[in-house]
Amino acid sequence: MKIDIFKEMEKHGFEQIIFNYDKTTGLKAIIAIHDTTLGPALGGCRMWPYETEDEALMDAMRLAKGMTYKCAVSDNNFGGGKTVIIGDPKKDKSEALFRALGRFVQTLGGRYYTGTDMGTTGMDFVYASRESDYMVGLPEEYGGSGNSAVPTAYGVYNGMKAAAKIVFGSDSLKGLKIAVQGVGKVGQVLVGYLKEEEARVVIADITEENINKVKEKYPDVEVVECEKIYDVECDIFAPCARGGIINDDTISRLKCRIVAGAANNQLLEPRHGDVLHERGILYAPDYVINAGGLIQVADELEFKNDEKRHERVMMKAGAIYDILLKIFTISKEQNVPPHKVADRLAEERIEVIGRLKTNYVKR
Repeated sequence: MKIDIFKEMEKHGFEQIIFNYDKTTGLKAIIAIHDTTLGPALGGCRMWPYETEDEALMDAMRLAKGMTYKCAVSDNNFGGGKTVIIGDPKKDKSEALFRALGRFVQTLGGRYYTGTDMGTTGMDFVYASRESDYMVGLPEEYGGSGNSAVPTAYGVYNGMKAAAKIVFGSDSLKGLKIAVQGVGKVGQVLVGYLKEEEARVVIADITEENINKVKEKYPDVEVVECEKIYDVECDIFAPCARGGIINDDTISRLKCRIVAGAANNQLLEPRHGDVLHERGILYAPDYVINAGGLIQVADELEFKNDEKRHERVMMKAGAIYDILLKIFTISKEQNVPPHKVADRLAEERIEVIGRLKTNYVKR
């Protein structure tokens, strides 16, 4: 059944969806802009060999909406957007393809900023930046804020500690068994933080190269097959790969007390957050715990070149601990699933700031 695009836009509060095709490079990209009440939309660009255009569209829309909530709850003045490119990042990339993307982003006139996400790299956006003023997260040697994996992983690490404090009475992760699903850019850094605190770590990844990198650095890390990661008896299950992995098929297999990871859109549907809550599994809402990367690129736009950037970004990423403690505390007091508490806090901020903008102020 074909997606009714305007019906989906109305249902989820979208402002714009732009379909982009470049005949020279064959670029097929979808840009989704969800809500710009707080400021211009901000969100990365994902490249993936989607099986259908509908799958690509729904991924872009889910991710863009998540960015709106992520910006709001992490105290940033940006809205939510996302780009998806339909293609295989291993064989379909070229300088021209990303320059074509840059030209399309430029036509939006600053309504949307983008940068790296799954399947894309900093150099891809160095190319795009030759055609657009609205690229973020470029490598430091090109004037950008650099690799966002570090603040993202640091935020997840601190989010885990907040969850541990609620569930186990202490925010120490020492001795806890943590199953990390996906050890790509963020997952590898996260494992480093966990090992520093002497957590017991189990990993799974579809890419052998990623597994080997982790094992080379931390030989005592346990490795399981990708499909078996759900069955690992652990204290914390950390999804750090693709979204939609908390669903009807996987929830019953989980043997953990906490779900806290870096992946976007971890819940296939919002009701799966309700199911986790009913089962007594504490869920750290994904767009809250993984906001470290967003914090870095938002800081880049706000402060431009600043030698104190890294220090400031890591401080803000560390504050995810306090944001989640607040969410978990409200959840416990009101018996409301954490994802619904987070949604409410984000929506309240958007509504209040939106009301402030109803009166004209000359700038």
